[in-house]
Amino acid sequence: MKVDLQQIKQRFGIIGNNPALNRAIDIALQVAPTDLSVLITGESGVGKETFPQIIHQNSPRKHGQYIAVNCGAIPAGTIDSELFGHEKGSFTDARSERKGYFEVADGGTLFLDEVGELPTQTQAYLLRVLETGEFMRVGSSKVQKTNVRIVAATNVNLAQAVSQGKFREDLFYRLNTIPIQIPPLRERSEDIHLLFRKFASDCAEKYRMPTIRLEDDARTLLTNYRWPGNVRELKNITERISVIEENRDISADVLRFYLPNLEIEKFPVLVKQDNEQKIFNSEREILYQVLFDMKKDVTELKKLVHEIMNGNVQMPAVDESAYSQPHPLHHVQSIQEAEAYEEETLSLEDVEKDMIRKALEKHNGRRKNAASDLKISERTLYRKIKEYNLE
Repeated sequence: MKVDLQQIKQRFGIIGNNPALNRAIDIALQVAPTDLSVLITGESGVGKETFPQIIHQNSPRKHGQYIAVNCGAIPAGTIDSELFGHEKGSFTDARSERKGYFEVADGGTLFLDEVGELPTQTQAYLLRVLETGEFMRVGSSKVQKTNVRIVAATNVNLAQAVSQGKFREDLFYRLNTIPIQIPPLRERSEDIHLLFRKFASDCAEKYRMPTIRLEDDARTLLTNYRWPGNVRELKNITERISVIEENRDISADVLRFYLPNLEIEKFPVLVKQDNEQKIFNSEREILYQVLFDMKKDVTELKKLVHEIMNGNVQMPAVDESAYSQPHPLHHVQSIQEAEAYEEETLSLEDVEKDMIRKALEKHNGRRKNAASDLKISERTLYRKIKEYNLE
């Protein structure tokens, strides 16, 4: 029996009629009756966590356990224990045996969010479960069986991670049996105002206040904004405006105050060596670019000073009688200083490279934590690691 798309949207709180979104829901419903592994991809904040629930609730496993695990939030030293369980005394603080998620979710569905953050060793264990349904608790030699449906999600490009040696190729193909791509909010312009009205209505009902409304210019601004944080960002901003603003009619000037990345998007597009254009949405990246431009100007200035000192540049005639004659040693010292200054390097690349290396060492190679410490996106960190050969 075919499930009605609108009923699914109402049941799981999905707002919008974007064709790509409808396609993603349709694929989830088609794959739900099977036991095939599903990989859900999309940017952070698009609502990937809803789709594993759609799959589980429309599958024969709907009466079994549904467990969602954030792989990026569990330390590398304990994730094997969390997933597969452990025996008493298998490591420090293992005072009793513990069942892992694969054991608890037997007969149900296990949602592995941020699966790209799994350590290499854990990836090998996961591959074994997917291929044979077998696993062993930490500290045990007894092989156990489990019948778990795996749905994974990630906001990173796993195919690229495979090519960089960060993710197992065999595991990627095992997880990616059925891919589901969730579109970013900026590609769902027809849904943005619908989502805003829904969030505004929910907030007004929750806090017993009048619902905010957008004026025409504000509605245009809302639709044209890029929404780097996607649906999650839209919901947060809607709730913030609802609580703070006394006037229930929101103009573009008021809305503009709540869009923190609006000014950043006005910066020009920078051209990379491979001619791929990209807007730098990170304030840190813009600052780096400004500093690099400053370095270029300083280098040109050093070159000019050196040429003047060596007499390679003709200067206009000056009446030297109006000035006191400096000691000859002063000329020698000036030339030496200019030459030494030319040899100096304002190596911001080295400083940035050192900062990234130290952050990675501090967090034992955990890129997500290192990116958070550096206040840059994971995608930016991956690009910098590749650029500076820090892999």
